[in-house]
Amino acid sequence: MKRFWTDNALSVVLIALFAVFWLAQALTGWAVYNGELEQVRQQVLTWPRYLTTAHFWSTTAENWESEFLQMAAYVILTIYLRQRGSAESNPFPDEQTKAEKHQVDSIPPGFWRRNSLSMALLGMFAGALIIHLFTSWETYTLEQQARGQGAESLIAFLHQPDFWFESFQNWQSEFLAVAAIVILTIFLRQIGSSQSKAVLDPNRKTGSV
Repeated sequence: MKRFWTDNALSVVLIALFAVFWLAQALTGWAVYNGELEQVRQQVLTWPRYLTTAHFWSTTAENWESEFLQMAAYVILTIYLRQRGSAESNPFPDEQTKAEKHQVDSIPPGFWRRNSLSMALLGMFAGALIIHLFTSWETYTLEQQARGQGAESLIAFLHQPDFWFESFQNWQSEFLAVAAIVILTIFLRQIGSSQSKAVLDPNRKTGSV
């Protein structure tokens, strides 16, 4: 067990934090949703029943979608683009050692092997986007029906601003966060972090290694 913790401490802690905050989202979202149901004089839901609603899955997938988009875009963009001095960028050719240049030249064959990370992230983004779209549409339809209005088709819903507002408000924040760490790692340091350059490295040095 000690060896398992030593080998997997970072992923275990991150998954645990994810579980804690997702549980907190589910509990607070349940309270919010029941409050909305009470306002329109509808029967409130139990917590297990709330976990099956479009309200819960729409808000969940909305955030997953933006996270996977951010990571997929970052993985792909850092193949082709550089930022001089950033710990989050691949080094420029003039900064690479002979061993690093040789590694780039020795790319293994097979599309999946070469691109599995970006393809997996794009797939998770697409899956979260689909879940968000359909659950957001269901939530919107229920709200329309509660107001005595008719349901809209999925195509009609896509012409409404609701879904796009939910997506864009998250997308912009994700790219702001990535831009912040790319730029801040040029000038700032965090001793012991793999996401930072060494404290004594010059600002112009690109990459964290």
